[in-house]
Amino acid sequence: MDTALRFEYEIQSKISLCMLGIFSLLFGFQGTLLITASFQNSIAREKDIAYSAYQSMLGTLQVVKGIEGTVSSLSDTLEQLYRQNAVSGAGFCLTSGQQTLYQTGTAKALVINELEFPESGECQYSYIDGTADTHYIIISSMVSEGDEPLYLHAAYDISDVYATQRFQQSTYLWVFGAAVLLCCLLSYFLSKLLTSPLEKLSRVSKEIASGQYSCRTQIDSGDEIGAVARDFNRMAAKMEQNIEELQEAVERQENFMGSFAHELKTPMTSIIGYSEMLYSENLTEAERAEAAQYIFSESKRLETLSRKLLQLLVVKKSALPLSSVSPKEIIEAMVAECQPIYQPVILTCRCEEGICLIEPDLFRSLLLNLMDNARKAVDGNGTICIYQEMTSAGCRIKVCDNGRGIPEQALGRLTQPFYRVDKARSRMSGGTGLGLALCREIIRLHNGTLRFDSTFNKGTCVVVELKGGRSCEP
Repeated sequence: MDTALRFEYEIQSKISLCMLGIFSLLFGFQGTLLITASFQNSIAREKDIAYSAYQSMLGTLQVVKGIEGTVSSLSDTLEQLYRQNAVSGAGFCLTSGQQTLYQTGTAKALVINELEFPESGECQYSYIDGTADTHYIIISSMVSEGDEPLYLHAAYDISDVYATQRFQQSTYLWVFGAAVLLCCLLSYFLSKLLTSPLEKLSRVSKEIASGQYSCRTQIDSGDEIGAVARDFNRMAAKMEQNIEELQEAVERQENFMGSFAHELKTPMTSIIGYSEMLYSENLTEAERAEAAQYIFSESKRLETLSRKLLQLLVVKKSALPLSSVSPKEIIEAMVAECQPIYQPVILTCRCEEGICLIEPDLFRSLLLNLMDNARKAVDGNGTICIYQEMTSAGCRIKVCDNGRGIPEQALGRLTQPFYRVDKARSRMSGGTGLGLALCREIIRLHNGTLRFDSTFNKGTCVVVELKGGRSCEP
């Protein structure tokens, strides 16, 4: 059997059995209680009726005893009353101690066997079972006192009460059986209705576990199960997003390692090749100087690469305190410092007064990388302009150039480590492909954002918003 079907069957069985057990217990207890209460009420009612009839007959005998005073007159009176149906009962018996003076009726044998001898003024009751599902209530009381007290015993048939009880029990059993059967059917369909969404959840969870992360439940009910299904879908969507992010992170890591290995391989190959040339061949002074120059330049590239990597790792793990500084002062100082180096490129800035919370050294590194990228994109007598304005959360910086621009398909990958739009040109200019990755981490530490607005062959504008906060202190 399929696991999902077995799961649904087990849940349905448990729900059905629980409902059936609860129903049977409650219905059985209620039915038994009602039948027992009805039987007890009927017995009490028959007892009251018998007692009324007995008291009437007892009063008649006491009157006769007071007038005539003989036992024979009492016996005659009983016989006359019984024959005229003046009294109700199945049998009567008049005794004095253990001697029977008179007995009559269909239950006289039962009366003789169940004689009671109460004290004066008392009335005793007893219940006996006869033959063929007959049942009697016997009432005994003293008729007269004296040297030889007389007792009147009367048996009243209450078989109809027991017959009614048996009929109620039989009817109840049929009704109980039909109700149990109906409960089984209802509980089965109800459990199937309840477990069907659970079966769907189980099936979808197995599909997700097998790698189909886009699978979702299609349960739109407004009850608790629908709420669970919606939470399950949100959980699955979040898990799918996390898995995609992990896959992207693994892919970026693999790309990083591949690019890093490639970046190391190129200068190392040049260094090893020229070193072997210097070691094994007879070279002229010009060739020897050229080889040494190549070794020096590639070594500097390795030094720059290691420094950038170390800086990137340090920034990623940093939570540096921010200081109250003026972005305008830092930008203007850096423009004045770099202007002679950037010639013939024209480097200008337009800044706004204000104080905000930034980390000065990282801020300079951010500006230097953005300016350096802009200089590499500018051919000939280009221009680079830095705009700075204050915002409520910090400051906004724009580094704009009129250089080659960036192809649209490359805009989303610019901050990836070792990524270069033009790999050959970047290597010739000494780039490592880590500058913008470092900028991204610096901006992250300032709770900021980074955006590239570029038109191919017209220029690029890098927009940075730093949201470390404002300060009133210089």
